[in-house]
Amino acid sequence: MRAAFYDKQGTAREVLVVGDLPDPQPGAGEVRVRVVASGINPSDIKTRTGFGGKAMPFPRIVPHQDGAGVIDAVGPGVPETRVGERVWIYMAQWGSALGTAAKFVVVPSAQAVTLADNVSYEIGASLGVPAMTAHRCLFADGDLRGKRVLVQGGAGAVGNAAILLAKWAGVWVAATVSREEQAEVARAAGADLVINRHEEDIGSAVKLATEGRGVDRIVDVDIAANIDVAIACLARDGVVSAYSTESPQAKLTIPFFPALLGGFSFRFVYVYTMPEAAMRQAAEEISACAASGAYVPRIAKTYPLDAMAEAHEFQESGKAVGKVLVRLQNS
Repeated sequence: MRAAFYDKQGTAREVLVVGDLPDPQPGAGEVRVRVVASGINPSDIKTRTGFGGKAMPFPRIVPHQDGAGVIDAVGPGVPETRVGERVWIYMAQWGSALGTAAKFVVVPSAQAVTLADNVSYEIGASLGVPAMTAHRCLFADGDLRGKRVLVQGGAGAVGNAAILLAKWAGVWVAATVSREEQAEVARAAGADLVINRHEEDIGSAVKLATEGRGVDRIVDVDIAANIDVAIACLARDGVVSAYSTESPQAKLTIPFFPALLGGFSFRFVYVYTMPEAAMRQAAEEISACAASGAYVPRIAKTYPLDAMAEAHEFQESGKAVGKVLVRLQNS
């Protein structure tokens, strides 16, 4: 099969190779998916570059956790009726050397989730890590109906997913951005309030829009840098869900008395170690959201497999507004 892979960590141009590898075969409880589209996430870049000093987990890696395609073979214990099913994939390369940047990928059957006929493979490949992370950030601490949410970084992949899922759930959403191009993405996703963090005081804008009450949840892309904003924006008993940081050496200092008096809680979300039940709930509800037509993420650019290094560079550049995808084959 044609695939992108690397045998050492480094820059995209230095280490990514496109070539032929043996076709993988599904084992017990597994399915093989003919991949149509593969999604790139920041975690894929971090694995390739050794972020935080993390070593290669396997001698050779086919990257990417997310994708979408069609099941073409099943292993023992999986119903044959799954063959031919359109699916979206999450966490393909977690605990495995072989991700979705290939013609075929083998994953546990549960990680190949039914993709409704009205949902494109491009949207399917945009679900996975961003949507699973956003779902956990939003819904891990109870029902959101009637609540208010602030999404820090509303144009990023997880931030965009959080807006889309929150609006699907009927929630009032504020989102922060850095420039007008990002503001357009947040508005298109349905954000009720979009705040340019370079031009406005986020706490004041949120309190004004919520009549002084603040928000019940914050989905935060960099809580170490945003802690003061979180304290200023949270309503009584509010929760911050943090899923990322700009530096592996980042330290979080929480102002104790404001957090104590507000009854605030801090949750840390790492999608790869989510409880199994939370993963199943997220997959089911994300699929329902997509099938309803409410999950329409911004696609920044789609590359062919042979341009894998260029696709990774674009993801790393910080210039991509929306999801970066790689097209493996026609549907």
